Amino acid sequence: MIADEMNISPGNLYYHFRNKDDIVNSIFASFEKEIDGLLDVPGNRQANIEDAWLYLQVSFELIWRYRFLYRDLNDLLSRNRTLEIHFKRILKHKVDVARRLCQGLVESGDMMASQAQINALATNMVVVATYWLSFEYVRDPRHFNDEATMSAALANGVYQVMCLLAPYLQGNAKELFESLAQSFITEENT
Repeated sequence: MIADEMNISPGNLYYHFRNKDDIVNSIFASFEKEIDGLLDVPGNRQANIEDAWLYLQVSFELIWRYRFLYRDLNDLLSRNRTLEIHFKRILKHKVDVARRLCQGLVESGDMMASQAQINALATNMVVVATYWLSFEYVRDPRHFNDEATMSAALANGVYQVMCLLAPYLQGNAKELFESLAQSFITEENT
């Protein structure tokens, strides 16, 4: 699968890397650099619901590009201490970003939630986003790599994570969410 993604033969892949762990570590380093860049959200303004939706879309696209890491995450982490340490840091960073997003929405009056609710919500958002592709794979493994199937699966993942926020939204944010959700629901049914 890795050789296919890199568009090279397995033999050529092993010419450049000594073993599978070296390959995985190299690809993980690229993923880590990209995800860290994505998680480095500027703090100069408060995010709104539209920003959150777009941010999640970009996050899911990145997860899709590195899906082999997520597909076998438990196995990879159990065998590779370096990945375990780095992925734990990434998860913590994701939860922190989700928490800051929620706190920003509360501060702007777009969301009503206690600190305990924000903490639980941030964790739940990361859990759903992290394991969404595994869920989609189990639902339809034979079409998992079909472009149309995955495009819908990624959009559905964004929608599911955003639905976690919905009960806490108020005012214009709730209206904007409902508008974005309606366009998603319309696209899903066409």
